[in-house]
Amino acid sequence: MRILILGGNGFVGRAVVDDALEQGAEVASFSRGVSGTPLPPEVTQLVGDRASGDYSALKTGEWDAVVDLSGFRARDVDQAMDLLGDRVGRYVFVSSHAVYVRDLPAGTDETAPRREPLRDADVLTNETYGPCKVACEDDVVERYGDRATLIRPGRVTGPGDSSGTALYWIRRGARGGRVALPTKPEAPLQLVDSRDVARLITQLITDARPGAYNAVGPDSTLAELIRTAADLSGTTVDIVPVPRDAVPPRFPLIDPESEWGERRRNPAKSRAAGMPVTPLRTTVEDVLRWDKSRGEPALTIGLTPEQEQQLLEGR
Repeated sequence: MRILILGGNGFVGRAVVDDALEQGAEVASFSRGVSGTPLPPEVTQLVGDRASGDYSALKTGEWDAVVDLSGFRARDVDQAMDLLGDRVGRYVFVSSHAVYVRDLPAGTDETAPRREPLRDADVLTNETYGPCKVACEDDVVERYGDRATLIRPGRVTGPGDSSGTALYWIRRGARGGRVALPTKPEAPLQLVDSRDVARLITQLITDARPGAYNAVGPDSTLAELIRTAADLSGTTVDIVPVPRDAVPPRFPLIDPESEWGERRRNPAKSRAAGMPVTPLRTTVEDVLRWDKSRGEPALTIGLTPEQEQQLLEGR
């Protein structure tokens, strides 16, 4: 099995590379080659730049499947599909749970209504990211039909997740003490391990399965994430709810514009197709180990300890 990965140097991309290699696949990775963890020597590295339209490294070659992890606007996938054509058997597009309309009931499946497609946006924001992914999905399905597979991950974390989104709360729980939480402690989460997403992708390619798949993790809560990190680190926490407007507008795992119910999706289809469910505790433990191994670099999101202490004074 030959797999081409568009964006194999990134966080989830590296997990897909590793899983595909474990399954005995021949792997090629197309990226700028300037970031991410160095790839294993057995991976064919193809250097290009989707932003500038430099796909020259992909003008030759054939693959059983392509996994598109770096397509965010319709022009990204259109350029890739125009070039690859039938030189790839299956087109696996990694989309997002952001394609769904807001305020859906908890537990909706892949048939839930999506947002209106947006073919381009100068800047990807909370308002444009999901609609742009919808347009990408539509183009992939129109071009490849039954050879199109769509992955819709929820919040992804795991070793290598340097975004800080989940890591902020994992570190905060590990530090212990009073924790300022700008939402309800029972706010639901379905954090999915990047390795589970990778296993799903590779299995879907192996089984030649078309259609859309919600890639979400086990049901948990934000408080459970914090307390799990504390327990693994030998600390204790006291979670203190604070007003949402007391913290910056963009805060890790906190969406001021949506209801928490929409964060819960039905993962039955993905799990029936072979997606494993790594326990939250295992994922958090592995993230803590990875973060410590790299020296725990400073995060640029969330509250500093000093800001949090000031916010908690008098509460």
